[in-house]
Amino acid sequence: MQVFTTPRKIIITCHKWLAISLNKEVVALGFTPDRVFQTGVELTGTVQDCIRLNLNLRCASQVMYSLKSFICNDPNELHQQLVSIPWETVIAPNGYFSVTSNVFHPSISTNLFANLRVKDAIVDRMRDVRGNRPNTGAELIGAVIHLFWKNEEAEVFIDTSGDSLARHGYRKIPGLAPMLEGLAAATIYATSWDRTSPFVNPMCGSGTLAIEAALIATKRAPGLLRNNYAFMHLIGYYKAVYEKERIIIEEQVRHLPNLVIIASDISKDAIKIAKINAAVAGVEDLIDFQVCDFEATEMPEPEEGAIVFINPEYGERLGEELELEATYARIGDYMKNKCKGMTGYIFTGNLELAKKIRLKPSRRIEFFNATIDCRLLE
Repeated sequence: MQVFTTPRKIIITCHKWLAISLNKEVVALGFTPDRVFQTGVELTGTVQDCIRLNLNLRCASQVMYSLKSFICNDPNELHQQLVSIPWETVIAPNGYFSVTSNVFHPSISTNLFANLRVKDAIVDRMRDVRGNRPNTGAELIGAVIHLFWKNEEAEVFIDTSGDSLARHGYRKIPGLAPMLEGLAAATIYATSWDRTSPFVNPMCGSGTLAIEAALIATKRAPGLLRNNYAFMHLIGYYKAVYEKERIIIEEQVRHLPNLVIIASDISKDAIKIAKINAAVAGVEDLIDFQVCDFEATEMPEPEEGAIVFINPEYGERLGEELELEATYARIGDYMKNKCKGMTGYIFTGNLELAKKIRLKPSRRIEFFNATIDCRLLE
């Protein structure tokens, strides 16, 4: 089984409602999706294609290469189906692999049991064919096999990513209630920002939105910040192919000396954390960090394509909401009085508080932040 050169189904997963942005990324890379659904994109390709996808996608979680789909009614059938796969052509006999799963079947009470059955099948097959077995464990530091099993339908994949692609690797200090990097990128894609005009991010917290804006504007792909993927631990992996893709993303970085990205926060600690994260991402010099109340943010000259993007707190307790009502009202005043000539965006998980802004949105774009139903209001 030559997975690096054999075209098969590829499922690129993402968090809920990010598929629209993910699909645009996939198309921009020259791929033609076969299907787009709420939590992912499907296309046809090889594991070599997966290398390119892993290095470039900002909104994805995992890039999954399908090995086999089958009807399955119980754990014994699962083992029988999986032991027929030539795992000795995928995983090195002295290698390491881990198993993840997403299972919805009455015969399985916990995903851990499903993972064990998958692991047993792989080990049994390799012991019978090769006379030895690879090491296994929970850490995603080697090859990763993923099982999806819902009702009677099961499918086993090579997870070519390993750790989630939605974490871009620069946020060494997350701060309070941080927005996931993949979500931040998707929300920026959903705006009207032209990626050369000013981007202003008051209430920046740990800096994720401003950093993602700088990365997107300068075409710095996530693969520049990561050097370990699960595809590197498969039989047939050639480092030269990966290094060629690395050179491509290195050469596409563009320098924008006049780019204006402003990130402000009233907390000195938040700005300190944001600067550290920006330095890891390699964009600290591209962002003007300011310690101040959001209304005191020094604004650039307004121009077409410029945006101001605020991700305020949502409030979880009554006292917090009462305090935040005044803050949201101030945000509305700030946008009306100090952001003229720019397009304003509010990302919030509290639509009742959003009413206090007293500005009518021209668009309401649905997102999820973890389990919180959110809106990006334009």
